[in-house]
Amino acid sequence: MKTQEHTAEAPTKIESTRTVRSLVHDLMLKHGMFRIFGNPGSNELPFLSDLPKEIEYVLGLHEQVVVGMADGFAQASGEPAFVNLHAASGTGNAMGALTNAFYSRTPLVVTAGQQVRETIGMHSFLSNVDAAQLTKPLTKWSCEPASASDVPRSFNEAVVQAQASAPGPVYLSIPYDDWDHEASPNDELLLRRSYSEEQELSASAVGRLAETIAGAGRIALILGSAVDTVGANESAVALAENTGADVYLAPSPYRLPFPNKHGQFRGVLPASIHGVNTALAPYDLVLVIGAPVFRYHQYEPDQYLDTDIEFIHITDDADEAARAPFGTAIVTGIRRAVELLAEAVEPKEGLAPLARQDFPDTEAPVDGIFDPARVFSLLRENAPADTAYVVESTSTNSAFWSQMDLQDPSSYFWPASGGLGFGMPATVGVQMGLPDRQVIGIIGDGSANYGITALWTAAQYDIPVVFIVLKNGTYGALRWFSDLLGTPDAPGMDVPDIDFLSLARGYGVTASTVDSDDSFRETLAAAIDSRKPHLIEINTSLTQP
Repeated sequence: MKTQEHTAEAPTKIESTRTVRSLVHDLMLKHGMFRIFGNPGSNELPFLSDLPKEIEYVLGLHEQVVVGMADGFAQASGEPAFVNLHAASGTGNAMGALTNAFYSRTPLVVTAGQQVRETIGMHSFLSNVDAAQLTKPLTKWSCEPASASDVPRSFNEAVVQAQASAPGPVYLSIPYDDWDHEASPNDELLLRRSYSEEQELSASAVGRLAETIAGAGRIALILGSAVDTVGANESAVALAENTGADVYLAPSPYRLPFPNKHGQFRGVLPASIHGVNTALAPYDLVLVIGAPVFRYHQYEPDQYLDTDIEFIHITDDADEAARAPFGTAIVTGIRRAVELLAEAVEPKEGLAPLARQDFPDTEAPVDGIFDPARVFSLLRENAPADTAYVVESTSTNSAFWSQMDLQDPSSYFWPASGGLGFGMPATVGVQMGLPDRQVIGIIGDGSANYGITALWTAAQYDIPVVFIVLKNGTYGALRWFSDLLGTPDAPGMDVPDIDFLSLARGYGVTASTVDSDDSFRETLAAAIDSRKPHLIEINTSLTQP
């Protein structure tokens, strides 16, 4: 285990010069798949080349027999069985036997060869058209990897899916030109993956995890939105304080699982492979709870993580765990898992509570134009302390997290998929769900147009929400992304000259604009005191996420 003095040096390079075929053959051995039940065709031959000597090929003379043999073997041995069929025609021949396997919940990994990728779309001979749909509804999961580089991860997911939760057959269609592609260095991490499920963490599992945590030097605790969803916030704070871990939110959080000004809070992880790898490089142990691993957004390739890092993923979503490309996955109830770990981990010696974080200084508006950070600073100082915020202003994320002081559960809501149109309607809905708390929607002017008619509902049902529209006349996050992608001349990024005051009043909502700190404070106080829906329009400068 690395020591506390470990610094954020460049991650250890993972070397790999092998093919996708070699990597998948090793994954078969890792998962104990020493037999292939099959009836081959031309599309399958590249996969069957150079089979390790440990793997036996069991030939069947018809695909129904092949699946039947695999079904019997898997049921009798209690181990998942591997099946290799020929494209669509061979898969079709096997469907009758697949019906039995589906209803007996037999863990079968059924693979089929596919034509060369560039010829599938023209329905070349032996193409498996719309392959992922072919075996439904007789498989619990099916896939054709989006690229050759995703074949090893997809294969690993198939094996896990066949055994996870309610077991059953799965189906994977693989173009035969994928096998000779070079595997990604990151694929080596698949060989270190493990997966387990427990309805509640056993005493032995809790003990092992507590021992791992106690033996670690630097710990990163990465919390997902599900921690807030299931109400495990208090236990998450206790776990963090007992371990002395640095706490991050998983990329693109849609709820608040941890107080954002707690002394151990280190912010939201960036949503790129390179960004996450860089942030996690200094740690010995990374513990992710209640989040996918990971929901990347901008494409900045890198190795996933330093090979010396121990990485543990606790989630209640079996699919989420199955598709993860690295780490030790444990599928269990999140709330109880966090409670058990917080109780089991003894506070580390010498740990003292860290002081709450300061708020960066902000500048007063100039000529009626606010920096978004100033808006959030004023909200923190003037809105009720337990206010719940619905946020749909992506370009102001950094300013929001630096300025707000969110401590209570259910204080933050954000569109989980990134799809615009959540903010205004969700503000109304959250206020109805939290009638004893003030709810404020922070909405970008680009986003507002997608859900603007929610104003009518707020007026008709007298929902006492406050909508704050940050108006900069452009899709700010899109402008940032255009710079990242090198496409600054792309059209459609500006939305000037929208009169939100008139729109709000037309729907029956009181609306105001503000141009100074004092007018903001007065307008916000009046809006909250009115117990009526109110929209505040604020002209803001352009910022980056």
